Formats: sequence, structure tokens, C-alpha cells
Amino acid sequence: MSALGTRTRLGYSLGSFVTGAFGTVPGLLLLPYLTDTMAVPAAAAGAIVLLPKAWDVLFNPVAGRISDAGLARRGNRRRSLLWGGLVLAVFFAALFAHPGFDSVGLDSAYVVLMFFVCATAFAFFQVPFNALPAELTEGYHERTRITTWRIGVLALAILVSGAVAPAIAESVGGVNGYRVMGVFVAVLIVLGTLSVFFGIKGAPAGKLLQPSPTWRELFATMKAWKPFRWLLSVYFVQSLGVATLLAGVSYVARYVLGDAGLQSMLFAGFVGPALLVMPLWDRLGRSGGKLMGFRVATAAFAVALLGLVFAQSLPTAVVFVFVALAGVGYAGIQVFPLAILPDLISAEEERTGATRAGVTAGVWTAAETLGLALGPGLFGLVLAAGGYLSSVDSSAAQPDSAITAITVGFSALPAVLILLGIPLLRRSVLETPRRPAEAGA
Repeated sequence: MSALGTRTRLGYSLGSFVTGAFGTVPGLLLLPYLTDTMAVPAAAAGAIVLLPKAWDVLFNPVAGRISDAGLARRGNRRRSLLWGGLVLAVFFAALFAHPGFDSVGLDSAYVVLMFFVCATAFAFFQVPFNALPAELTEGYHERTRITTWRIGVLALAILVSGAVAPAIAESVGGVNGYRVMGVFVAVLIVLGTLSVFFGIKGAPAGKLLQPSPTWRELFATMKAWKPFRWLLSVYFVQSLGVATLLAGVSYVARYVLGDAGLQSMLFAGFVGPALLVMPLWDRLGRSGGKLMGFRVATAAFAVALLGLVFAQSLPTAVVFVFVALAGVGYAGIQVFPLAILPDLISAEEERTGATRAGVTAGVWTAAETLGLALGPGLFGLVLAAGGYLSSVDSSAAQPDSAITAITVGFSALPAVLILLGIPLLRRSVLETPRRPAEAGA
């Protein structure tokens, strides 16, 4: 049966509190945490954010391979989800605990180590989490539906973690603010982990095929699998654009709009609309096709970002209108690639007769991780080029060149990256055939 029950859809979707929190909060707060509480220079802070994630790019396919082997042995991927999420929660709290070594070098090394462990634990959660839609259902439209549920919950998770975490850090203030925020996000991660672990208990596991016997065979598959490579390319460049945008939120609130308190409102204005338009993206995908919906979402997101180029001179209310439109587009570019991916996995598993979901999710997650890691690093380079002044208490007055750099890094640069996805959305390779029974579902 292709349709899933509400318990399975909701249980799976609640895992987005793990991916949403870890995918959002470091991108929003780790860079300012380094530059404005540890006095780490902007370029160096960008590198610190990148280094542990670079390890994940190499490790995620390995985690996918391990997840596929676990599926073959146990018939499900729940154990990896559980331990990955719980270990992530512990070390996320430690990441923002600020050791206070009174040395920029030692404090920075501590952050790198904690982030390194977080990234590794996250791989063991996110890789099986991304693999599940291809195994929970074979329904073409049901995959769009469960992905819509997932992204809807993801929007809520991002809204809660991305809006509340900066508010906690700002209201408590200083090092203690970041410490309290870290514990809050760790609790969200634990709740999300337990929800998905128990929510998918007894759910379908799909065809229990054997993993490919050698890495060489897997590399050969990825090399020849053109539809996956095209979709992966789109997702990577757009993840980079989103991460660059998110890295700029704190700086835009403080230095472009002139009110640090607007940081949470900016984030809520970006993510909130995603909760409202998710049913519309589902309907568009069912009527016009997933690929067409993906293109429409990409265009809407890019138009909104180009409007934000003028954020310095626009009234604050108009800035929030463009932010809301960006949120509408963001929801779509999250839904459609994740709805297309299980179709591609199923077609490849039918062709090869071997499990592809785990290792494919590992490669996919590696690309997403790289994009999310490069975003803050890229934004840090833009700050450095604009002459941004780091400090220990956010009190440094910024030159006009830094304000311009913040605006460009928040708007024009992400817009270019989002638009790069359009020529990569090739119908000839990304459209997958539907089974006759599903065409009218």
C-alpha cells in the first residue's frame, strides 16, 4: 500500500526538529559567537565554521554505507537515528558552552573539536533520515505528501530554533546567553530524536536489498547516475545560497536595520510563510509536476532576494515583505528536490537490484553539509572584504564598506546562487516515469 498513516507521517516529520535545529542555529549564531564573544577575526571564524563540516563531506557517504549495512542486518535504520541524535544533543550544548581559556587560539580549538563531534553525530542521524522516504512508501504522490509534511515541520522547527535561540542569546546576553541557548537547542534535538525513533516503529522498511559489495561499484553507480548528479548539483548550490543568507541575518538586524531585536523577527518572517504555503506547493506538485514546482519556487526566492539588495534604503516593513516572499520560495526549494530524490532512488534500485537509499542519502547529505558549511565561510570572506571589525562585545562601530558587504552577502550573493539552480533543472534527466496506478493518485 502506497499511502502512509498519520502516525508514520508525523513521526517521521518530527525528526525535522533535529535537522532544522542543527542546520539552522550554527549557521545563524556560530559566526557571531566567534567574532563577537571570542574576538576571532571574521575570515578565521569563517574557516572554523567550515573545517568540521568539511570532514562531514567525506564521512557522510561512509555513514550511508554503514546505515545500509545496518538496514540489511536489523531491517530498519532506527538505532542509528537514536544514537546519532542523542550524541548530537550533548555535544551541541558543549559547542556553545564557551570554555573561557582566555586564549583566542585555545577557545577556537575547543569550538572546532566540539563542532567536529557534532557534525559526525549528525551524519548518523541525517543520513538514515534522508533515506527513509524511499523505503516508507513507493507512491509517487505519497512521497510528495510525506516530504510536504516533513518540510512543514522543518519550517516550524526552524522557526522555533531560529527565532527563539537568538532571542535567548540576546536576552540573557554575552557568554551566558549562548550557553543557555545551547541547552535549549539540545533539548529540541532530544525531543525530535525520540519522536522519530518511536514514530516510525513498525513502519514499512521497503525492499530489504543487499548493499553493493564494493566501494568501486558504488562510485561507478554515482558516475553513471546522471539524474542524481544533476539534482545534487542544484541542491548544493541552492543550499550554499540559503546558508549565506542565514549567516547574514544577525548582522543585517544589527547593522543594516539598526536593531538587534529584529533578528528573531527577520527569521520568523522568513520561515513563517513556509508553514502557510506548504499545502499550495503540494497541490502545485500534484497538478503541474514536481519539476515545474521546483522552478517556480526558485524564481520566487531569487526575486525576493534581489529586492533585499535595497534593504538599506527600504522601509523596514517593505524589507519584511521581501523576506516573507523569500520564505515562500524557500519552502518550495526544500520540498521538491526531496520529493524527487526518492523517485530517483527507487528507479536506480530497480535497475541495479541493490540498496541505494543509504549511500545516496550520504552523498546527498555531504553535498548539503558542504553547502551549509561554505555559506557562513563565504559570508565571513565578504565581511572581511568589507573591513568588518570583530570584537568581544559587539560594540565595534562598523565602516560603511562593512555595512554594504553585509547587505550584498545577505541578498545579491544568495540570489545568484539560487538562480544557478534553474539551468541545472533539466527535464530530460530529472523527470521519472510514474507507475500507471500512481499517475492519477
